[in-house]
Amino acid sequence: MDPTPNYEQTRTGSFSVTSSRVSSLTRRSISSAMSGQVDEDVDSETVSEAGDIGDRALQSRRYSASSSFRLSVDHATESIILPLTEDVVSPLPIDPVKSPGVEKQEKQGLPLSLEYISCLIHLAVFGILGVLTRYLLERLSGPSVAGVTSNETIVFPNLPSNMVGSFLMGWFGVVFKGDISQVSDILAIGLTTGYLGSLTTFSGWNQKMLDLSVNGHWVQAVLGFLVGLFLAAYSIIFGIETAKGFRWILRRLYSSKKEVPSTCRSWTLNSYRRQLAAMLVLLLVLVVLLSVSGALLKEEFGSGSSGAQLWLACLVGSLGVWMRWFLARLNGRGLGKSGILRWLPFGTLIANVSAACIMAALSTLVKSVNSKNFDTVASGIQLGFLGCLSTVSTFIAEFNAMRESKYPWRAYGYALITTAVSFGLGILIYNVPVWTKNFT
Repeated sequence: MDPTPNYEQTRTGSFSVTSSRVSSLTRRSISSAMSGQVDEDVDSETVSEAGDIGDRALQSRRYSASSSFRLSVDHATESIILPLTEDVVSPLPIDPVKSPGVEKQEKQGLPLSLEYISCLIHLAVFGILGVLTRYLLERLSGPSVAGVTSNETIVFPNLPSNMVGSFLMGWFGVVFKGDISQVSDILAIGLTTGYLGSLTTFSGWNQKMLDLSVNGHWVQAVLGFLVGLFLAAYSIIFGIETAKGFRWILRRLYSSKKEVPSTCRSWTLNSYRRQLAAMLVLLLVLVVLLSVSGALLKEEFGSGSSGAQLWLACLVGSLGVWMRWFLARLNGRGLGKSGILRWLPFGTLIANVSAACIMAALSTLVKSVNSKNFDTVASGIQLGFLGCLSTVSTFIAEFNAMRESKYPWRAYGYALITTAVSFGLGILIYNVPVWTKNFT
């Protein structure tokens, strides 16, 4: 076989590496033959894209192959194709083993326009489920049930959901994301960006620290950031290690069998009909979720209860997920044509900082407007739209990738920039008006 692929093969052969670990390995193998500057650019782009790359993922996942993949470096027009070993491509076999002479067939899927719509539907459904899970965890760990979290301590109400989401990100966003993508690329986006991104929230975390600082508890506010970052970081590490152990058990189990059970292959959405059916099912689920949330909101809105806030959050949460997904396309791009600071995930940074600022502004208005209905609307927007716009799971996945890269200091620089900018702007938007009002 000619080791040099022809032009047509270069145009059509592509492989999307969804696991940050796999992406780092393959990119490092390429960059070893390049200059030091290109090597640094590739490493910077890799860690910045560890959490999410938004709708760019749909462009890069149009086709799949198990023996090669396409990698673009710094918006170059030429592509580099490298062979991948079986261990790098997929930790678990999904497709039956084929002879080397059999060519991979191009996946027959949805047109790009329908794929976008399907992705938006998946994000909306999983985002609403993330809001419901986060609300449930807050209630279970709060003073009324377990009494573990409180608004007056550094163990803030969103801490359990941030830890659980970060742990699951280690499973489904790092170790098993490649395997989920072999079943459905859009399902992987729905689980990581939609569900785990909405299960965790940075804006709620930042606002609780502002609430502590506005009352003069500055030490507790700083400790709250440190404790929250520490626990989330070790949650994703624990998730990665346990997922690796579980994957090892599965690989040992499958290695004793001559072929993969047909049930594993039957779930793969590798045809137009299956993908369309999945989209329609999720669309039906979305309609049901929105209809039930709307009916319950109409019934409970006047009471100003937490239930009314939750149902409003379910209605507006999808907007936050979609906005964060589109912003994630900025990750790994850097600033300007030269792409400076490419290591900094600007999409995630903008989503978290903007959500934190809007939440601080709404909290300021709540203290100024004495209205039960306004409190319900503001709390619903904070819980749903802003809670889904900001994320800790994606943020901590990027933090972990930076910490394990050649430049671990970038992880702490990224965390400091995110928290300092959000907290500093929050002080101007929330603390200063509250202090001014109290003094007048």
